[in-house]
Amino acid sequence: MKGDYQELVDEISALLGAPATLENRDFGLIAFGAHDSDDASEMDPVRTRSILTRKSTPAVRAWFEGFGIARATGPVRIPAAPDAGVYRDRLCLPVRHRGVVLGYVWLLDTSPGPAPEQLAAAMEVATRIGALLAEEERAGADLSRELRAVLTAEREWSYDLALATLRSALGPDADGLHALVCVAPWPGGDSPSARTAPGLAALCTTPWPGPGAPGPGAPGPGAASAGAPGTATPGTGAAGTGRSGRRASGAGGQGLGVRVPGGQVLGALVRLRSPDALAPALTAGARLCDAAGPGAVAGVAAPRRGLPEMGAAWAEATSAARAALAQPHLGPVAPWASIGPYRLLTALPRAAADDPVVRPLLGRAHTELARTAEVFLDHAGQAGRTAAALGIHRQTLYYRLSRVEQLTGLDLDNGEDRLLLHMSLKTHRLHGGGGAG
Repeated sequence: MKGDYQELVDEISALLGAPATLENRDFGLIAFGAHDSDDASEMDPVRTRSILTRKSTPAVRAWFEGFGIARATGPVRIPAAPDAGVYRDRLCLPVRHRGVVLGYVWLLDTSPGPAPEQLAAAMEVATRIGALLAEEERAGADLSRELRAVLTAEREWSYDLALATLRSALGPDADGLHALVCVAPWPGGDSPSARTAPGLAALCTTPWPGPGAPGPGAPGPGAASAGAPGTATPGTGAAGTGRSGRRASGAGGQGLGVRVPGGQVLGALVRLRSPDALAPALTAGARLCDAAGPGAVAGVAAPRRGLPEMGAAWAEATSAARAALAQPHLGPVAPWASIGPYRLLTALPRAAADDPVVRPLLGRAHTELARTAEVFLDHAGQAGRTAAALGIHRQTLYYRLSRVEQLTGLDLDNGEDRLLLHMSLKTHRLHGGGGAG
């Protein structure tokens, strides 16, 4: 699999006998070797910040670039500068491809340091890293338009055309294993650090679908009635998808509900090694969340081989992101398989959050009662656990629950009434209505 930078970084670490760190040309962390030394000076402030925050400050970047690393074609030795937080000498191996610097491999320098033949071998590995970085950067940049066309297609013919174009652009990779990732919210514009996420085949920004928006491949006006290819039929996998994996008319029309500042999300197609190993997509999701900034989440679709079910996969990825935004404990990276009942709830229309029986409970005046009911149902109706979770006395809990029954006319000792209330509260949360904290 392309983009396996960790293995290459470990190879350099083994060649030079020191832990290596790989950063892109913008000093965004890509991979780093294990640190098993007891020497505290090996983790000086600059190195620690790079690993913990996956980036360096502009001042640190300018200081290192002052040694000519962006122009160098071979190893560069950089002396320690305690005032700048650099307690140990550095060895920088520029990562280049066709004369363009794409990143840097960093190691702590020692005396007398690696032998020339060791450095030559390490630079050969750095060249291989450069080729991978260039390929992924090119793929991500070149395929943004193609991926966006697939994810935003509103009619079957445009979806089929976009899918064929993406397949052609991906070449042999099109038949491999992939997972789609949706990152929300996305701040807008391109992010160089996003393109260094491992395993990326393509990525693009798309609008966050609003209520009533059709999903990829949805039939347009006058489409065939239910049961025709591309329309919703029972038991077809992801909610709202047809037999072909395309989302039926209105599948995205339930809307993603949860508010996203700026209305933009990022879609990423990530290569996988096997259907049982989702780790590359989870890692890419975490990296992209870092690039998006605080509050961002990533929804990860189930793995698929080839491209025929891109519509269904995007429905899963956006639904998982939507669930993670509504229920932070599911994120920040939420695989479709992990969101439980939200796999069903995200397929419900917005009107389902406005059940006439539950409606009186959902007003601003009864926010605390709604929260109490949701926590009570989340805890399987166990009063002791619910009271503890809310930090209230049991008698207070019983009073609030009686008020819920009075407002709704529901009987909380009745299983079906509980189910209706629970689903309504969760669906209301998905559509930006809040709920339990």
